This record gives sequence, C-alpha cells and structure tokens, in this order.
Amino acid sequence: MTGFAIEAAGLGMKYRGRGGALALRDCSFRLPAGRVCALVGPNGAGKSTLLSLAAGLLRPSEGSLRILGTSPGEARARVAHVAQDRPLYPRLTVAETLWAGAELNAATWDRDIAERIADPLPASTRVRALSGGQRTRLALALALGKRPELLLLDEPMADLDPLARHRLMGVLMAEAAERATTIVMSSHILTELEGVCDYLLLVDGGRVRLGGETDDLLAAHTLLTGPVRDLAPHTVVESRTTGRRQTALVRREGPVDAASGWETAEPSLEELLLAHLRAPGVPALLTPSAATDRAVAA
Repeated sequence: MTGFAIEAAGLGMKYRGRGGALALRDCSFRLPAGRVCALVGPNGAGKSTLLSLAAGLLRPSEGSLRILGTSPGEARARVAHVAQDRPLYPRLTVAETLWAGAELNAATWDRDIAERIADPLPASTRVRALSGGQRTRLALALALGKRPELLLLDEPMADLDPLARHRLMGVLMAEAAERATTIVMSSHILTELEGVCDYLLLVDGGRVRLGGETDDLLAAHTLLTGPVRDLAPHTVVESRTTGRRQTALVRREGPVDAASGWETAEPSLEELLLAHLRAPGVPALLTPSAATDRAVAA
C-alpha cells in the first residue's frame, strides 16, 4: 500500500453550465495514509467536488489524481463516501439497507460495527420516513460497515444532535486508531474538528491554501500583541490596531525579537482558519508531507 491516501497534481474541475468557471484549479497536495484530515473552507470553495473526485464519482477536467496508489476508479472498492445529500434508497427499510450493504461489500463487511452505528434506528422503518439525523446515522453505518481504507465524509455531523455527534465522533476516532483508516472530513463546525483531526486542508477559491499537519501549521503561526510597528520580515496574515496596540497573526520568518515588546501566543485552529479566509491574498502554505511539485501519473 502507498504511503499516501490522496495525491493530486494540478487538479482542476470545471462543470458545464456554470459559465466555464473552475470549481477547483491547480490543486496540488498529498495526504499521507492513516491521517484524520479536516477539509475546511467556505461554501462553494470546492470541498464537495474534491471529495467526489476522490470517490471516483467525477473525472477531473485537468491535472491528475491518485487514490491509495492507484486511480480513483480502481480504488473505489477500498473507499467509502458519505455525500452531503445522503443518497439512500427511500423505499428500503433500515434492515434492507444494511442487508444491501452487506451483499455489495461481502468481502469486507463488518456486521457488528454497521449494526452498532445503526442502533437505535427501527429496523422496519423505511428510509423515506427517517429524519435527517437518522439518515446520516444509516449512511455512516453503511460507510463504516464497508471497512474502507479511505473514508470521505461531507458534513457528516450537520444533522445530528450534540450527543449523537459526540458519540459518532468517538466511533470515527476509534476506527482511525484501530484500523489506521484515513478519514477526510468536511465540516463548517470548526470546534468539532479541533482536537480530533491531525491533518488540515483549507480549500478556498478552488485552491488549497493550507495543507499539512495541524500542529505544524499552528506552530508556523504566532499571534503578536504589542506596540504598532513594522512586522517585517514576518508574513502578515491579518492585523488590526486598537489605539496604540496592534494584534497580528503572522507566519514567522525567523524568531520574534525579544526586545520588540511583543507578547506572543499560539493561535487556535479557529483563529488560524478564519484569519486565512479573511486574507485570500496570503501565499499558500503546505508542510513537507503535503507539498508536491511533481506530476502524479494518471
């Protein structure tokens, strides 16, 4: 098995009927296998498109993509994808849906984990009668029951109440730890991602703006508070001034001068992401494990 779950080089996706605009453009990054990756960005940034490409549901308009060391089509049996609209057959019951999952994935199906996640859904209830949160639970049961090597989740917790969200997040983390499953999870709930994801991809404007180990990306930035002054040579992500004091999030280009009067702190994940989203002109940053300057063979 390859050391990377996803490898993209110059990846681009253009939809017909959208004025020729690219949903993704020139995306080049790598995701090491076994990571729990937060995929974040504003609406329309290209997150769902990227997950659909990785799942083999779409073909890129340009560039190349490898999944688990092979093409997305060839890797499909080893990948599970829970899309935002939770596509399930509305006429089937919960029990029939799980039976279909077992039949379609006989070689890898884990009945215990599928039934554990599906519980307490009533087995005889048809999918069309389930609430949004219940459909999400059933879709996650199918995905995890498949025992995938790569699990792609598009806003997986949006329909769940806080208790169900907490419990299912625990199941996902246990799966990642026990099976070394690579998980890519798109979410708008930033506090939900902090503390559970060890890798980060920030997509904005169809491009990857930040990519790599969460701890390394946080460590590369510093919150500075102190007297108003020139922040060179550091790269300023965001800065605001109140009276005679300045607060800035910078990407450090060397040590902070101890005699400058600056107070320093490490930003939270939410502070880091929001600052970069408010500053689209800041150059992209990818850690060595995420960066790639070579073409990926199709």
